[in-house]
Amino acid sequence: MRSDNTVIYKVFKDLNFSQAEIKIIEAAMEKIVLKKGVILIQAGDNVDAMYFILDGCLRTFYIDSQGKEHTIQFGINDWWITDFTAFFTESKAIMNLEVLRDAIIYKISRDAREYMFAQIPKTETFIRKKLENAYAAFQKRILSNLSQTATERYLNFISTYPNIEKSIKNYHIASYLGITTESLSRIRKELAKQ
Repeated sequence: MRSDNTVIYKVFKDLNFSQAEIKIIEAAMEKIVLKKGVILIQAGDNVDAMYFILDGCLRTFYIDSQGKEHTIQFGINDWWITDFTAFFTESKAIMNLEVLRDAIIYKISRDAREYMFAQIPKTETFIRKKLENAYAAFQKRILSNLSQTATERYLNFISTYPNIEKSIKNYHIASYLGITTESLSRIRKELAKQ
C-alpha cells in the first residue's frame, strides 16, 4: 500500500512498506518545525539524533579557537544532517547546527533508528547508501579545497546547491568556501563579466 503524499515516501524514495512498517517508521520519526536562527545543536552537546530536511535550509559549522566560523555542510530539502562525527561516535558535538531558513524536519533518535533498522532492514540499506554518497561528497569537497582555486570551488558550490544563494548570507557561502566575503564578491564580478 502506498500513498505518495506521506512524508515516509519522501524520506524513503522508491521503497514500499506494509501498514505495519509505516507505523514503525511513523513512531520513529518526530516532526519538528523550526524558525530561522534556531541553533539545534551546539558544540559540546550530546548528539543522539539525525534530521531529515523536508523543507528549509540548515548548516553545520565549526568555530575555531580564534572564533572564526567554518561552514562544513548546508542541508537542503531531501538531505540528512547532524553532527555525524558526534552521532556515530557517541561523543560530544564538535559542530553547531543552525537553521538558515524556516524548516520542517524529521528527527530520528539513535535508538529509534536502530529499532527501525532491526524491524525493517531495507531502511538500513537505504540510509547506508545515502550516507555512503554523503561520505563520497565530503571526500570530493576535501580534495576540492586542497586542489582547486576559489573560483573553481565557487562553481562547484553553485552546481551542488543551485538555488541556495538567494536564501543564505554571503558570509555563510564564504565560510563554506574558505574565503572572505570580499573574495566571494570579486569572484562573482569576474564570472559575471565572462
